[in-house]
Amino acid sequence: MVKPTIVEPRWLSADEQGLWLELREFASGLPRALDRQLSADSSLSSGEYAILAAVSEAAAGSVRSGDLAAGLQWDRSRVSHLLRRMETRGVVERCAAAGDGRGQVISLTAEGWKVLRAAAPGHVSLVREAVFDPLTEAEQQALGEYLGKIRAALAERGLW
Repeated sequence: MVKPTIVEPRWLSADEQGLWLELREFASGLPRALDRQLSADSSLSSGEYAILAAVSEAAAGSVRSGDLAAGLQWDRSRVSHLLRRMETRGVVERCAAAGDGRGQVISLTAEGWKVLRAAAPGHVSLVREAVFDPLTEAEQQALGEYLGKIRAALAERGLW
């Protein structure tokens, strides 16, 4: 019987570990900061805001729920849960898709447009002030490239 070769992991250097911990904290901290701002300013979660924004940007002013989930890269169950909650609040409406009894078309109600228009300025201000203003244009471009490389590495492994 041949013994399997044990490959020693490529451990992180001290600098890499420090950067990894910073990235990990950033990846969990940014959504929390966005949620706090949106909740305080407009009683929305960042997920609800993302749905309102995505539906508002849809070409026809409405979007199929499956396409919404795909566009946000979320599980359909997460989108469905949020849509139920948002429909109860009166900010979105769901109706059966024409020609397909299984699909649903999502659109914003008048209240949904009002909530989105009230929430957008504060949200965009936070994003601008926290993410873009501290960086030069060259740093913003580099950040985009770096994030794209990380996403591609995860996608290669089927994890994105």
